[in-house]
Amino acid sequence: MDREGRIKNACKKIVECINAMSFVNLDDQRVHSLVLMREIARGVVENRDRKVTKSDVTRALHTSIENIASACRDIVYKLSKMSYNGLDDQQIHSLLKVKEIAGKHAKVASVGSDSWIRESLESEEMRPSNIDVLVGGAEILMIEGSQEVEVEVRNEDGHNVVQKRPVTRAKRASDNDVQDREAQMKMSEHESLEGEAQLRNDDAKNQVQGISSRPLLLQSLIWPPDDCITLGWIQNMTSTLKQLSQDYTPSEFHAIMPITVVDKLIDNASSIFSKESNCVKIDCQREDSKVVVVGDLHGQFHDLLYLLENAGLPSENQFYVLNGNYVDIGAWGLEVFLLLLAWKVLMPHRVYLLRGNHESKECTLAYGFEKEVKTKFGDQGEYVYNKCLDCFKELPLASVIAGSVYTTHGGLFRSTHFAYSRRSRRKRTQRLELGSLEELSEVKRSLIDAPIEGSNIILADVLWSDPSHRQGLSKNKARGRGLWWGCDYTEAFLKMSKLKLIIRSHEGPDVRSGQCHLGDMLSGYSMDHDVGSGKLYTLFSAPDYPQFGRKMYSNEGAYAILRSPNFEIPSFHSFKAVERPKADPFVTVDDEDKKVSSNHEDEIASSDDEDERYLVEQDLRPMHGETSTAAISPSQDSSPVEMTSGVDFKELGISNPPSWSVLFPDDEGGTKLVQVPQVPEVEGLPLPPGIEEPHKSAHEYSFKLIAGLKHMLQTREAEINGQKRRRHG
Repeated sequence: MDREGRIKNACKKIVECINAMSFVNLDDQRVHSLVLMREIARGVVENRDRKVTKSDVTRALHTSIENIASACRDIVYKLSKMSYNGLDDQQIHSLLKVKEIAGKHAKVASVGSDSWIRESLESEEMRPSNIDVLVGGAEILMIEGSQEVEVEVRNEDGHNVVQKRPVTRAKRASDNDVQDREAQMKMSEHESLEGEAQLRNDDAKNQVQGISSRPLLLQSLIWPPDDCITLGWIQNMTSTLKQLSQDYTPSEFHAIMPITVVDKLIDNASSIFSKESNCVKIDCQREDSKVVVVGDLHGQFHDLLYLLENAGLPSENQFYVLNGNYVDIGAWGLEVFLLLLAWKVLMPHRVYLLRGNHESKECTLAYGFEKEVKTKFGDQGEYVYNKCLDCFKELPLASVIAGSVYTTHGGLFRSTHFAYSRRSRRKRTQRLELGSLEELSEVKRSLIDAPIEGSNIILADVLWSDPSHRQGLSKNKARGRGLWWGCDYTEAFLKMSKLKLIIRSHEGPDVRSGQCHLGDMLSGYSMDHDVGSGKLYTLFSAPDYPQFGRKMYSNEGAYAILRSPNFEIPSFHSFKAVERPKADPFVTVDDEDKKVSSNHEDEIASSDDEDERYLVEQDLRPMHGETSTAAISPSQDSSPVEMTSGVDFKELGISNPPSWSVLFPDDEGGTKLVQVPQVPEVEGLPLPPGIEEPHKSAHEYSFKLIAGLKHMLQTREAEINGQKRRRHG
């Protein structure tokens, strides 16, 4: 370790030692000197160039005062909410005594501290303040009053009220003041010991523990002095945020998650994101490497915690790739986003956060995140909200995992190397062509809202596009931006990019509701295209979505696991929603108004869209006769999504016909979609004469599907028997 490192370590130990000291028997001057020493040492650790001033000491004391006051108010609030039913007189007396002691200290510490600081800073001869009690480095201040200010405090019933409190600068205590203070201090110690002894009463203690499974006091998070996040710090942050969501109101959030911590966290994460490319390349070629891919989370913090626990935390051999939409709709978007930022800062080359369409200003204004942030941070909410927006702009747009898997939020995108086609002498129309990864790398992603036209329109495509059961490439009229693309373009993109798998997100059960051509997303994922070069999946990780609204889908969330060396073969793990604390919505999602269903795809049939489809599928020669590397047209021999039935199931009253893609368990404990094969001999065919259409086609379809399923089961059983014979042979 170099000289500078040794000096910083020594200063860090000084800070820790002073924080652990009790100042009970020290006079004011010694307390002031120790706090000054601590702030100077902290400045060395944090690489601050400026000198420590009296105002720094004042602010440090002020922070300690507020912490102890908040802790005391928390005790009073919890005990005020407690039901005394079933307690005897002695137990009730014990709890009321504890409440009284906490209430006294809360009143001593609750002063108009901001006004006091301003007055202190204006004083040319500010003197150190009197200190009453310090426990573990937290001081309670005794202040003589000369004027009154209105401050908002919480009374013993847990309600916020405005009271007038005396405020002035601190004055040095006389000998008599010191004696009075020591007497009061001894009295406080006696009361504290008395209350503690009464709480040791077994019955009373059990009753207090029954109030809540958590401790009464929730300490504010503190940014690490050395600017280095650790696993222990994230674990503490996780438990604190979970407890905060369960037992505190949103308006209390900023007291536990201070703006200074949020500031540091966002700045550190943004600095990392800004150095990443639009499409991050994730190299995970170790034999034991595993990648967890996560879809939309939409502020469902407790489901995220379950996912992390169930899939396993990020580690040296376990990567995480998250496809965006961390915020909006749910009540805890800020908690989700901040926790993921902390993991990114801790493990920047193991955790990758991609941007979703809801990581934008227009969506967060409409779907609740802006209101959530301003509720949780009050007057500072606008500042924190803008910090989040700035961070959104830095998020990468896509990833390529192990050179074989492409992940993004929305999907494929058009080429901006424009080509034109002339269908007639009177009409010259711009043609849609498929974009390449090289073009994606050139996009200017630092736009808070995706444009609907111009050179950066690829940003909108990547965030907003959806797959379609129809072939071709067309504008996504339902969403107002982005594209629809068919399985032919999935084949073209995989072949052009030399990839084998696409995992995208963006669509949940609300969007897929009523569709019969693509999966309903009720299991959290769907295989949408199965082509010659690979597969396309949609992944959604928010179960029981949306958290608020007229209709909640009883869907499961899911995550995908990719393992070395066959990263292109995903294992999907579905999970149900965990129990959530009660919360008020920051927005109500009207399912009927916000839903984008397959019915909206009928808009493609407009004359303009028919022109676009024709241009995509015809006359695909590049401009000027040159070979295009930036855009590619789909191959004509790509595989269909599923067997074409030719049956009008709607006429038969069947909205969700049996599919040729079925869920099968895999070797990793999850499930995977498997295509049912067609077999040459089908039991039950040909059908007897006299059966009319559409019933005849429906029967043939069903018999063929049953024959394929039977063949799959027989093959699987033969494989299992063969494995048993080999083991015992």
